[in-house]
Parts: sequence; C-alpha cells; structure tokens
Amino acid sequence: MLKRLLITGAAGGLGTVARNRLKHVAEVLRLSDVANLGEAAANEELVPCNLGDRAAVAELVAGCDGILHLGGVSVEDTFDRICEANIVGVYNLYEAARLNGLPRIIFASSNHTIGYYTQDVRLDTEMPMRPDGLYGVSKCFGEAVSSLYHDKFGQETALVRIGSCFPEPRDHRMLSTWLSPDDFVSLVECIFRVPRIGRPIVWGVSDNDATWWDNSGARFLGWRPKDNSEVFRAKLDAAMTPPPADAVDAVYQGGKFVAEPIHQD
Repeated sequence: MLKRLLITGAAGGLGTVARNRLKHVAEVLRLSDVANLGEAAANEELVPCNLGDRAAVAELVAGCDGILHLGGVSVEDTFDRICEANIVGVYNLYEAARLNGLPRIIFASSNHTIGYYTQDVRLDTEMPMRPDGLYGVSKCFGEAVSSLYHDKFGQETALVRIGSCFPEPRDHRMLSTWLSPDDFVSLVECIFRVPRIGRPIVWGVSDNDATWWDNSGARFLGWRPKDNSEVFRAKLDAAMTPPPADAVDAVYQGGKFVAEPIHQD
C-alpha cells in the first residue's frame, strides 16, 4: 500500500471515479484540482493547485509516493489554455517528482495522440504518434517528457492512452475505445502493485471485440481487462443510427477530434 497517492484532476469525471474507488491503494489520498473538491473524507487531503504554478506543484508533490495524473485540459481548446495545464503543467509535475524522490507516476495520455490513424489500422505502442489536434499534441509532449525523465533520472511512468472511460459507450466509435470504470480501477491497482514498471505505454481500453489496439506489451503488469463493449451494441443501435462510412468518427480513430478547428480566444 502507498503512503500517499496524489490524484490530480480529482474533481473531473475520471478523477471522481479514482477518488471514490482507490481509497484502498494508499493510506492517504491527496486530491488536487482547480475546481471545487467539496469536503475531505477521513483519509483525504484536499490541495487546490494550478498546474501552471511551479512552486505550488512542487509543494503538491512533496510527501507523495505515487501520482495519478489526470489533471489538465481534456478537450480541444485554445493553445494558451492547453499549454499552461498540459505542457507547462506536465513539466512542473515531472520536475517536482524529480526533486521529491521520483514517486511512480501514472500519466493519463490519450487516444488522441494517434487520432489520425484510420480505423482499419491495428496499432501497437511502437507506431509513430499522429495527434488529431492541439490536445493530442500536448499528450505527445507529456509522453516525450516522461521518456526524458525516465532515461535521464530513472523516473517510472505508466503512460495510459485512455480511450473513452464512461459507465457505458456513448456512441458507436466508443465500442472500440471504451474503458470501463472497473477496468480502469484494476489497471491503476496493477500499476502500483508491480515491483518495477519502467515506462510502458498501455492502451486504456477494455477487452472489446472491436478494439483497434494491441496491448500485449503491457501484459507484464498483470492487468487483464474483463469488460467488453459488445454487450452495449444492441442498445446503441436502438438509440442512434451508426455514422455513415465516410464520417470522421467512422474513418479516424480520433473520431470528431479530427474535424476540430484550431481554436482561438
């Protein structure tokens, strides 16, 4: 069991899942966000923090022996907003980790690092990145920073390229990208349980029939996702018409992010 697990982005959707379901992983959960975190439970510390503030991030990381980094901008946005949280913020986090004993990090990367691959291509983790927007670019940057800090300082990081983590798929594309909350929780448990991890890239996806991603390189973690989006296909078909074959969310792995413009203030 960890002594203190830092969860950034703890007020978000995935952060809320982590807050509610990972209490057994550490004696104390240190929860951080710029949004309201409510009241602290018995084993929680609430530490609001702007990831762009280097000194504040250094204080945030101090005393933690594990980090689940979910914080930052999670959608396509202007470069300035993405830059502060996802680029400057990631650098600040890794520098803070270096200065505070190199706690193991789970970095929430994204399928949008490879969003311009078409859906007929099966990917392993050695394929070059093809981001589908500035958000995807920021996650590519985070993966590059993790590589530098691993090679230069020995910082261990599991890079989890999250697909779509919701209670159930919300559209037909998510039949391929869906990561169930149960499988997300079990993945975090495995990453913090194994003696050494190095710097693996893990596809954050359940055991879906329709998946595009080969996760065999992460099997050493002992993670075996159990859920399958196929059980929701009939429900989706009844609720909505699948996209036409030439629609971006039927052609590209990144779906509609491919069609996003470069946002301006």
